[in-house]
Amino acid sequence: MTELTDLTELMYAVDTFYFLICGVLVMWMAAGFSMLEAGLVRSKNTAEILTKNIALFAIACTMYLVVGYYIMYSSSEGGFLPSLGFLIGGENSVDAVLSGDEDAPYYSMRSDFFFQVVFVATAMSIVSGAVAERMKLWAFLAFAVVMTAVIYPISGYWTWGGGWLDAVGYSDYAGSGIVHMAGAAAALAGVLILGPRKGKYGKDGTIYAIPGANLPLATLGTFILWMGWFGFNGGSELKMSDALSANNVAQVFVNTNAAAAGGVIAALILAKLWFRKADLTMALNGALAGLVAITAEPLAPSAFGAMLIGAVGGAIVVVSIVSLDKLKLDDPVGAISVHGVVGIWGVLVVPLSNGDASFGAQIIGILGIFIWVFAASLVVWLILKAIMGIRVSEEEEYEGVDLAECGLEAYPEFRVANVNGGGFGRGSSGHVAQARSQPHTP
Repeated sequence: MTELTDLTELMYAVDTFYFLICGVLVMWMAAGFSMLEAGLVRSKNTAEILTKNIALFAIACTMYLVVGYYIMYSSSEGGFLPSLGFLIGGENSVDAVLSGDEDAPYYSMRSDFFFQVVFVATAMSIVSGAVAERMKLWAFLAFAVVMTAVIYPISGYWTWGGGWLDAVGYSDYAGSGIVHMAGAAAALAGVLILGPRKGKYGKDGTIYAIPGANLPLATLGTFILWMGWFGFNGGSELKMSDALSANNVAQVFVNTNAAAAGGVIAALILAKLWFRKADLTMALNGALAGLVAITAEPLAPSAFGAMLIGAVGGAIVVVSIVSLDKLKLDDPVGAISVHGVVGIWGVLVVPLSNGDASFGAQIIGILGIFIWVFAASLVVWLILKAIMGIRVSEEEEYEGVDLAECGLEAYPEFRVANVNGGGFGRGSSGHVAQARSQPHTP
C-alpha cells in the first residue's frame, strides 16, 4: 500500500465520518420539530403531535430505504421520469446501490443514504405542524408513506439527483426549495382540504388567537433546530478532508448562525413595531425563517450578507403569518410561512451571491417543485379524504385528539375537574382558559 493510498483512505474515512455526524445532527432536528410543535399546540393535542413526529420519522426512514433513495439517485441524468429498475431486484436493487462504495467519490454510499434519509424526514415534519389539532392520525401517516416514498424523491431526483431541473441550472445548496418549500407545498394542500380549527375564525371574519400550551418547550425546540441546522447546511458541503472544503464548512457554519440571528432580530423588531409587543412566537419563527432563507446558499455570501438574508426572511415570515391568517389558512405553527414563503425567498436570493446561478433557473425550479408537490399532495389528500376521512369529528376536536387518537393525555395531572356541570371535565387547562375568554370556541 502506497503513501498516497494511505492518505486517500484516511480522507475517505474522515469524510464518511463527517457525513454521518452531520446526519446525526439533522436527525436531532426531529426532536426540535417535536418540541416546537408540542409547545405551539394546545395541551389536549400534545401526545398526538408527538406520536405523529416519531411515527413519521420511522415511516420516512423505511420508505426512503425501500423506494425513495433509488428513485432520487439512481436514474438517468437530465431526465424527467425516474427509473423504476429497483422493482426487478438484482443489480438494480436498493441494496446493490447502497453497496456500491467502490463507486463513491470520497465517502461511503451508506453515509450518503443516511444523510439523505434524515432530509426526507425533515420535509415530512413540516407537514405535521401545519395540520395539527384536527387531522386524523392514521390519515396523516398514510400521506407520509406516499410523500416520503414517491412525491419528495421525484422532485429530489429532478434537482439533486441530476434530473431536468439540475440540467437547467437550478441551484439549491442544502434545500430551501427542495426540502423546505416542498414540505410547505404538501402542507398547504393538506390545510386547504382540511379547513381551519373550530373557533379559529368568526363568521364575521374575526381572527381568534389559539395560544400554544408550552412556550418554553417551543423555545427549546427552536434551539434544537438551530443546532441541527449546522449539520443540515454544513453536511451539504459533502466533505471536509482538504483545506478548501474545511474552510467552506466553517463559512457555512458562520453564515448559518448569522442568518438565524438576523431572522430573530428582524422578526422581533417588526413584531414590536406592528403589534406593540415583543412576540416570542414571532421571534422563534424568525430564527427558523433566517435558517430556511440561508439554506439555498450558505457558502457564497459574506457573514454580513448572510445576516441580511436571514433578516429579510425574519421580516417576511411575520408578514406572511398575518397574511395567511387573513386568508383563513389555519397553520398552528406557521410552517407554511416559515418553510414555504421564506423558502421561496431563499431560492430567489441565490443569484445575488452565486454568480453561477440565474434568476430564470431559480424561478423554473420554484415552479417545478411547488406545482409537482402541491398537485400530487392534493390528489393524495383527496383520495384519503374519500377513503378514510382526514378530519376528526367536532366532538373529538373539542375533547382533544390526544384522547380521540391516542387514548391518553400528555398532561393528565392538569385535567380540570367538572365544576357545577360546566362541561370542562375532560378538557385541558389551556382549553378552559380559552373557553372562558372566547365563549364561541368549541
